[in-house]
Amino acid sequence: MSQIVKYNDLIYLSGQVGNKDTKDLKKQTSEVLEKIENLLKDAESDKSKILSATIYLTDINFFEDMNEVWDNWLPTNCAPARATVEAKLALPELLIEICIIATN
Repeated sequence: MSQIVKYNDLIYLSGQVGNKDTKDLKKQTSEVLEKIENLLKDAESDKSKILSATIYLTDINFFEDMNEVWDNWLPTNCAPARATVEAKLALPELLIEICIIATN
């Protein structure tokens, strides 16, 4: 599996998850967003260039808490197209997974 795939001016990030030992949704969300920010930097991009995000939550009741962290992380006027769905993740300790498409 590739963490980053670049095609022309597009950057695809594989699904990013937080630390499975972190039990708090807001903390796991912050961990995921930090990983995303670092991967975008490695791809010579940044969070202001995110075009689309798909967010998987193990419990849709986490939506408000996730959204608070997400909104505080994004730069002003840079909200990408986004879908948020409830899904069972690979490990039961994981609460959130985020997939990103960005540009350079």
